[in-house]
Amino acid sequence: MEKAYLEIIKQIGEDPDRAGLIETPRRAANAMTFLMQGYAADVDQIINNALFPSDTDEMVIVKDIELYSMCEHHLLPFIGKCHVAYIPKGKVLGLSKIARLVDIYARRLQIQENLTNEIANTIIDKTGAAGAAVIIEAQHMCMMMRGVEKQNSVMTTSCMLGAFRNSQSTRNEFLSLLNK
Repeated sequence: MEKAYLEIIKQIGEDPDRAGLIETPRRAANAMTFLMQGYAADVDQIINNALFPSDTDEMVIVKDIELYSMCEHHLLPFIGKCHVAYIPKGKVLGLSKIARLVDIYARRLQIQENLTNEIANTIIDKTGAAGAAVIIEAQHMCMMMRGVEKQNSVMTTSCMLGAFRNSQSTRNEFLSLLNK
């Protein structure tokens, strides 16, 4: 990866031997490895048996989970927040594990639409929940720094599964609780 970054520096017309750039290929490779750590993560290891028996069947919501991801089309960041809800069926997921699931999928080359779906489907798959809902609001550097250069645009995606898809009242409850 360092060699690839060295070549990029050369191709853009910079001098890779300039004082400020000498260590840049190594630093950039380390940064990319950190940003893409979701590929090395295992969902089951992250959950680590943090599924706890519970009689609750009421909605659980975690709002405003910050996320940082990389657009698979331009290798530029998108940054935003994720809201996750699910309706437990016999077990609940440890609170921090929800944020960790967001990070696992965000720390990959990604499009926001797929990221939203992957989080919701994993919640259903791993918890057996009666439903899951995920909404992501993000700003995309590929739209802000290049192309149309729109600084104030925010993309919103949602995925509603199970009870959130099948019941208008459940979906409305989730959406109203997000706005409090």
